[in-house]
Amino acid sequence: MFHAEKFIEKTISNLQKEIKGKALIAFSGGVDSTVCTALVNKAIGKQLIAVHVDTGYMRKNESEQVKQMMEDLGVNYRYITASREYFQALKGVEDPEKKRKIIGEKFIRIFEKVARKEKIDYLVQGTIAPDWIESGGGLRDTIKSHHNVGGLPKDMKLTLVEPLRDLYKDEVRKVARALGLQVSERQPFPGPGLAIRIIGEATPERTRLVREACDIVEKEIERGAEQGLLELPWQYFAVLIPIKTVGVHGDKRAYGNTIAIRAVQSVDAMTCHYSTIPHEVLDTISTKITNTLKEKVNRIVYDVTNKPPGTVEWE
Repeated sequence: MFHAEKFIEKTISNLQKEIKGKALIAFSGGVDSTVCTALVNKAIGKQLIAVHVDTGYMRKNESEQVKQMMEDLGVNYRYITASREYFQALKGVEDPEKKRKIIGEKFIRIFEKVARKEKIDYLVQGTIAPDWIESGGGLRDTIKSHHNVGGLPKDMKLTLVEPLRDLYKDEVRKVARALGLQVSERQPFPGPGLAIRIIGEATPERTRLVREACDIVEKEIERGAEQGLLELPWQYFAVLIPIKTVGVHGDKRAYGNTIAIRAVQSVDAMTCHYSTIPHEVLDTISTKITNTLKEKVNRIVYDVTNKPPGTVEWE
């Protein structure tokens, strides 16, 4: 049986032995990276620098919220805006594996720049068991290369530290609760961000569409849960599909994009079941997305695929 308090005590002790000097932690604001940051901060204090990179693929207002989280945690941090670099790096890229690897490598190159400037030798990541299991290696097939595993460049100069590597998401949440972190129940958000919620090329315009759609999906599902209409899903979001269909705007023919809604229940991210969302909630989401993104999006579909055979994210 997993004991969060024992894990915390042992991990802090191990980190103090493992990290001899300054360390940099990749901080996304998710449960994994926040737990990691709290543990390493307890272990080495001001020797830790948290780095958040705004890739341009974050959710609506998310980077500002993450900045506030780093301040609330009381850690040294650096906030880096790199959306132009990421959009340029992903220009013309449609293959999801290439996307993930490009994003992963670019993260490392940015971290290396900070490390050189700050004279840092260690990179801490919130990698958990499903990340490296799904990324393949050895006798395991690659389901999808997680950016923090398959995207790591072979010539990386920093020493990698992964305190949560053997934990599953439910265990990480237990650690977060034991540490008193408010993010303990936060829904997962992939490291590559909205780039993998856009099937095909992740252009600035397509990113804007899926960002708005994701914001509506999250708010309306959370509102429905607050009203007792449904159980809050484990993860819920929108996906932009590279399919245009015929629709109607006013009395005119329209040819618009398709948005898929995805909501699932899971414990450890290794398997999941699609959530049953009431039709009235889906109707509200559909109406708000098509009204907000009119002339751009004219069709909404709901994903009823479990894992397996699907994965939680579409890419």
